[in-house]
Amino acid sequence: MSSSRKISMTEKEQLIHALRSHRVNTLVELRRIEKAFAVLGSPDVTEPMTAAWSYYVNSHSLLTELRALTKNYPFSSECLEEAKRRVYSDPESNRSWNFCWLVLTKIQNDQLVPYYAHMQASQPAMWGNRIPSAEGVAQLSSAFVSEWNWALGQMLRHWDQPPSR
Repeated sequence: MSSSRKISMTEKEQLIHALRSHRVNTLVELRRIEKAFAVLGSPDVTEPMTAAWSYYVNSHSLLTELRALTKNYPFSSECLEEAKRRVYSDPESNRSWNFCWLVLTKIQNDQLVPYYAHMQASQPAMWGNRIPSAEGVAQLSSAFVSEWNWALGQMLRHWDQPPSR
């Protein structure tokens, strides 16, 4: 389905059902539907789309996709949880219906990656339960930052403009 053509009422109902039943739960598929709904400009698609994005983030699908992109240095669940917490407490978060986009941009804008990369690199468990050296932590932290920022960029490139109200 091309995102530039208008979908039929039947297709719209099928997509809403797919969203509500969580049959669609990947970033690429959710974006495809979001683009199709944007062409419609119909207010009845906002709630199912909003709920689908929230489910995507809260069901750990976002973390799973981020970790698929960060195979060498798995993305931090703590970083993602902190970003979600910050979005929930941010009065500006109502500027978008897209919880995934809000969380990803919160990670980026609040510079959460360097903090959580350092935190993770500092854990003795990362070093065979030994206390790591400062230079070891710095080196590992840098590797985390590089891979996690790359993954964030890969996810955020799916939006050519912010999904704002």
